[in-house]
Amino acid sequence: MIKWGIIGCGRIAHRFVQGLKKVPHTALISVWSRRAETVTGFVEQYGGNACQTVNELLESDIDAVYIATLPDSHAFYSIAALNAGKHVLCEKPAATNLAILEDILKVVKSKGLLFMEGMKPPFFPLYTRLKEYLITDPIGKVGYVRAGSAVADCPPEHPNYSHELVGGSLMQIGIYEAFLAVDWLGSTKQVQALGRFGETGIDMFSIFQTEHDNGYAQLYCGLDLHGKGDALICGEIGNVTIHKNWWNPARATINYVDGRTVELNEPFIAGGLNYEVEHFCNLIKEGKNESPVISHDMSRQMIAMLDKARKQVGLKFKGE
Repeated sequence: MIKWGIIGCGRIAHRFVQGLKKVPHTALISVWSRRAETVTGFVEQYGGNACQTVNELLESDIDAVYIATLPDSHAFYSIAALNAGKHVLCEKPAATNLAILEDILKVVKSKGLLFMEGMKPPFFPLYTRLKEYLITDPIGKVGYVRAGSAVADCPPEHPNYSHELVGGSLMQIGIYEAFLAVDWLGSTKQVQALGRFGETGIDMFSIFQTEHDNGYAQLYCGLDLHGKGDALICGEIGNVTIHKNWWNPARATINYVDGRTVELNEPFIAGGLNYEVEHFCNLIKEGKNESPVISHDMSRQMIAMLDKARKQVGLKFKGE
C-alpha cells in the first residue's frame, strides 16, 4: 500500500484523486492547501485527513506527496517533502527555471528518493501503443514535429493570468509542447520565439520553433485564441497525427508514403492521470529515484527550452 499526501486542492488535485482511485494498493491519507477553505470540502468528497499546516502533512504517515499547487511554489514544496523523506510527484512545470530545478535535483540525489515531474501524455494507452506500433511499422526517422494549443475560455480570475504565480501560455501550456518536441526529436540545440503580452504581464500567445539533434519543431501556445490542439509528427516514409487534444491522447492516424493509413484508437479512463500515478507507484516499489520516461534530464530539457523562449519574448518572473 502506497500512502499519499496532496499539497494543493485545485482542479488538478481533483483529477489526481480520481485517477488515484483506479490504481490498486494506494490510499489518500493527508491533504493540505494554502487556501484552508478548500481542504474541508476536498476531504469530504474524497476522504483523507485535513491538515492544518504543511508540516502536519509531511509528518503524517505517508510515502509520497503529490504537489498540485501553482508553479511559483513547486520547488519550495518539493524540497520540503524530500527533506521530510517523502517521494515527490510534482505537477508541471516542476520549477520556474532550470537553475531552480537543479536545486531540487540536488536534494533528490542526496536523499535517494523518487522525484518525477507530472507530465501525463506519455503514459496514456494511445501514446504507448503508438510508440510500440511504430517499432514494427515505422514512419522512418522523425525529423519534424508541429504541435500546439490555445484556449480561449479561461475565466478572468484563472491563475494562468497571474504573473506572480508563474502563469502565462509558455509555462502553463508550452511545457507540453516542449515535451513532445524533445521526446521525438532529442536534445534542443536552439530556440527562436515570439510572444504577445497581456495586461497582467504574462504572455497571452507565444510561438517558438526549435532545432534538435534530429530535426525541427514548430510550436505554439495561447490563452486568448482558440487553437486546434492536435500534433503532427513527420518521418521519412510517413507521418502521425495525434488528434485533439493531443496531451490527452485517444486517437492517432498514421499515413504512409505508400498510401496506407492506420488508425489507432485507445480510450482512456478516469481523466488519464491514473496511468502516470501507476507508473510512479511502480517506481517506488522498484526502489527507483528517477523515471525512465520522464527522466530528470527530460525535465531539464523541457524547462531549459522554456527558459530560452521566455528570454527571447522578455518574460521574467520574481527573482530572475
